[in-house]
Amino acid sequence: MNKNAFFYCLSLVSLFFWSCEEDEVKNEEVPMETYREEVKPTIVSVGNSERKSFDYLINATGKIEAAEQLKIVVEKTGYLVELLVEEGQNVNAGDIIARLDNSETRFELEKAEVELRSAQAQYQDERAVRSSRYVDFGEDSLSLKDFDDLIKAKSGLLKAEIDIKEAKLNLEKSVIKAPISGTVADVMVKRGSMVNSGDEICELLSANNLTIKVKVLEADINYIRKGQKAEVEPVSGSQEGLLGTVSSINPKVDENGLVQVTVQLNQPGGLLPGMNARAVIRAPQNNSLVVPKPAVVYRSGRPVVFTIENGEAIWNYVEVGKDNGREMEILDGIAENTSVIISNNVQLGHQASVQILKD
Repeated sequence: MNKNAFFYCLSLVSLFFWSCEEDEVKNEEVPMETYREEVKPTIVSVGNSERKSFDYLINATGKIEAAEQLKIVVEKTGYLVELLVEEGQNVNAGDIIARLDNSETRFELEKAEVELRSAQAQYQDERAVRSSRYVDFGEDSLSLKDFDDLIKAKSGLLKAEIDIKEAKLNLEKSVIKAPISGTVADVMVKRGSMVNSGDEICELLSANNLTIKVKVLEADINYIRKGQKAEVEPVSGSQEGLLGTVSSINPKVDENGLVQVTVQLNQPGGLLPGMNARAVIRAPQNNSLVVPKPAVVYRSGRPVVFTIENGEAIWNYVEVGKDNGREMEILDGIAENTSVIISNNVQLGHQASVQILKD
């Protein structure tokens, strides 16, 4: 190897060791805190843990029903000569809904009236004859009332009186009236059609008096009492919720572990019978430690709440209780009157640098 090549190689080796030594010196001179300072703190919002009355919300769905819902049926066979209602029409109790052809029924009544007059005449004759022969034999004798009833029976007057009542009752049945006030639904017949006893004409709904029956978990039933307030809204979310009151609780748990609760609506609003709706029953809980719901995040299936100490996020495992959609009950893990992080906490790490967002 010539001399120039030797010095060239020596220079390269020296340069390599000098560079490595310089990098090592630089690494030793830069502290770890410098890298941490280069990571900007996470901007977070904070809330507060506090002990107060907590509204536990019990959600359940069901169908809107009319408190009174009756099927109007025909009580005698005949032709429907008049139908005076249509679907959606409001009627009052006693209003006429339909009329049947009553020509045959009126004829039966007239015939019964003739037979009644004939029986009355026969009764008067029998009474005059038998009264003249009536002798009081003491305890073995009939009373005057029993004696008179006997004459009525023999003369046919009792049967004639019953026939009159039956004919009048049948005549009344040919006029079909509304037993309650409500709205007409599901008209099933047409004018002029032949109807039989038991056929349904329509349905009457008390649309101004609505309820919703919902199924509640048996674990929640102890939080519900008659008279509790509830909010009812259609599942479609097409309108604002209406206020209601728990009116009854079925004292029976079904095979699915559910209990039926009936909520009476304070006013009907725009809800209609048959609508699917959601009832939210408020069950106030006193002296509960709660945090805003966004403060609770889950790591490996366990609930965590981040607090703040010296500008760092502190990871706290907690035990949660009830949830009302806005706040969550904390049973264990943090103290009251503690600042908790409620935003940008999903991916936050323990002792991560944070900065509180100022309003």
